[in-house]
Amino acid sequence: MSKSRVEAFTDAVIAIVMTILVLELHQPSTDTLAGLAGIERKLFIYIVSFVMLAIYWNNHHHMFQLVRKIDGRVLWANNFFIFTLTLVPFATAWVGDFIDSLIPQLTYGVMTLLANTAYLVLTRELIRANGSDSTLSELFQRYNKSYVSIFLNILGLVLGWLIHPYFVLIVNIGILIMWIIPDRRIENQYKE
Repeated sequence: MSKSRVEAFTDAVIAIVMTILVLELHQPSTDTLAGLAGIERKLFIYIVSFVMLAIYWNNHHHMFQLVRKIDGRVLWANNFFIFTLTLVPFATAWVGDFIDSLIPQLTYGVMTLLANTAYLVLTRELIRANGSDSTLSELFQRYNKSYVSIFLNILGLVLGWLIHPYFVLIVNIGILIMWIIPDRRIENQYKE
């Protein structure tokens, strides 16, 4: 089975999700800078979500450079990953409207937890499909970044619940900073 079909489908879905995301961002009601003041929260969460999608796309692309084989389990793991990303516009719009509220923030946090978990599952399935002696396995077998992200997602949900809803978003922004640069080992391996 060709990995290029999986990559192309994932690229298309992420592009559609990014497009839907921007459609939730409505123009200001006036032609002044004060008009922007009414949409600053929506603009902020839009930027956070767009960056998150871009990071997922970058890392997915880098990981698939090392893939030689895929199978049905990889396809389903990738579909689970894509499904979690399709939830981004919904969660983003809700937080944009109610950024101070607990339930929208928890929804956003659960969505990112699902996406991080799905990415980990996809990574594990790709390692299984490509074998323990593959370059993919060598680079990702003890790759703790995903586990740290999932732990931080859970921590953000707990802090958001116990202290203030903003902690969900603050922790998620911290996770994005951690992932913004794809693993250089993949780039180095690809050049060789």
